[in-house]
Amino acid sequence: MGRTGFQLHTERLLIRELKAEDVPALAAILGDVQVMRHSVGGVMTEKETREFVAGCVFSYQANDFGPWAVIDKATSSFIGFCGLNAEPVEGVEEVEIGYRLARDYWGKGLATEAAKATRDCAFGTLGVDSLIAIVEPENIASVNVIEKLGFNTFIHSQYHRRGVKVYRMTRQSWAAIKAKAGEAR
Repeated sequence: MGRTGFQLHTERLLIRELKAEDVPALAAILGDVQVMRHSVGGVMTEKETREFVAGCVFSYQANDFGPWAVIDKATSSFIGFCGLNAEPVEGVEEVEIGYRLARDYWGKGLATEAAKATRDCAFGTLGVDSLIAIVEPENIASVNVIEKLGFNTFIHSQYHRRGVKVYRMTRQSWAAIKAKAGEAR
């Protein structure tokens, strides 16, 4: 395991593995109270961000996935992360999609663009059978992103003592979405 040179390209974004040089830019994003308002861990220090990136690098080697850096192609700016996590939920190891973008990049469709590329990589390239998204119901922007991706079934659950919606998409429902859109698999 452990791909090298991993990259996804969308119209406006480059998605690649996180690296140590990303820590200062990522720490500024993960240290923003507004960005981390719905994060179970809250804001992160630069040290915690460094540990997060080290965990991502380990995940790339162990799982062929993890949270990935999101870069704005127009400016080459580091704008956040989007990717996949191995996440235990109610005693079952799941693959979760997650993302955080700097506030300056909210409301521009970039989270949806990054998450769609990540979803397609999960099912199309990595061969994941099922993907989940854990979202607090009051996080309307994130609910909208997940639903735009085609996640339309969820259960109410508890995650780190917070009430959440756990959305699920299977490979079959993803294939149906792609077929309906007329996209190649």
